Amino acid sequence: MKEIKSILQLYNALKSSDEKCAIAQVVRVEESSYRREGARMIVFESGVFEGGISGGCLEGDALQRSQIAILKQEPSIVTYDTSKEKEIGVGLGCNGIIDVLISPISEESPMMNMLQKCLSERGAHVIATVTALIGNWDSVSLGQSFYYDAKSSTLDNCPDRDLKDFIQKKIAEVQENKKSRTYTFEAGEKKASVFIELIPPAFHLAIYGDNYDVYPLLEMAQVMDWEVSLVGNIQKLKKEKLQSVAHLYPKDMEPRPDIDSRTAIILMAHDYKTDITNLLQLIKSPAPYIASLGPRKRFEKMVAEFKSKGVEFSPGEQDRIFAPCGLEIGANTPEEIATSIFAEILSVFAGKKGGMLRKKSGPIHERV
Repeated sequence: MKEIKSILQLYNALKSSDEKCAIAQVVRVEESSYRREGARMIVFESGVFEGGISGGCLEGDALQRSQIAILKQEPSIVTYDTSKEKEIGVGLGCNGIIDVLISPISEESPMMNMLQKCLSERGAHVIATVTALIGNWDSVSLGQSFYYDAKSSTLDNCPDRDLKDFIQKKIAEVQENKKSRTYTFEAGEKKASVFIELIPPAFHLAIYGDNYDVYPLLEMAQVMDWEVSLVGNIQKLKKEKLQSVAHLYPKDMEPRPDIDSRTAIILMAHDYKTDITNLLQLIKSPAPYIASLGPRKRFEKMVAEFKSKGVEFSPGEQDRIFAPCGLEIGANTPEEIATSIFAEILSVFAGKKGGMLRKKSGPIHERV
């Protein structure tokens, strides 16, 4: 979501200049690639750009091709084979094949409005984009995108009924698997490839604490562009450190943060009574990650107190509580502890266990 926000900021800043632009987006990856499907960049005819489709090795060529697309006002697909030593003049060494769709953005193009909708409304969004066409398609064109309205379960503005029905069925698969992918539609002599992109909401960090060790967490969340809520004694905290906090809640007042399945909770009041009270309330939330800062004995004391009152966590609830929290990296300072906790949060949301990549057998990213 951070990349989408940056792209929209640049687009809105330059929109009044009447300078034309294009979007370059990774729509298919085979084998290894620094960026995965969905990565995008916006390019203006002057050469100004924001976002990225690789680690820096493809952006220069994509920029030039985007400028050509802007001049011709025609979308195109570019395939980069990064396993070839002489591909676009450099030996990239990533050993992957990457399809990049380059689409000029006109006043009639709905893409920027779609991205703005993804940013404005918290929730999972889906955009389906045509990435290849074979045969006679009268009403569908390369690079055409359609927004899926989750509330009405309909695909907006898709003119071909059969293609629309096909895409809507495949969107259900993408939503279930929580993974973007490309599908191929065939009807007689006509064939279309469609990239169905799932854009989840930004991660939400809910901090229940008000001591100085919250500051590194806030700084890291700002770098990651996570939405942040903080519950605590607001007067204790430095105002200049709270600029990135979207939602501030005094600890003795209602309401409380909205918690969803993309929320990570950290209980760090450094007050046993406060933390145990918050844990009892928040275990009922859909948050997949609830961290309790402190040693194992402290958490065991909480569990024993809960049992004495007839409260026992289910196995599923126990799996969502991380106490002690963080990955074991030898963290000591507040900054190191914040790094450890963020790494653990990312691993939980990704369904990974954490660990050293050099010890992993197989590719870094899952292959379709």
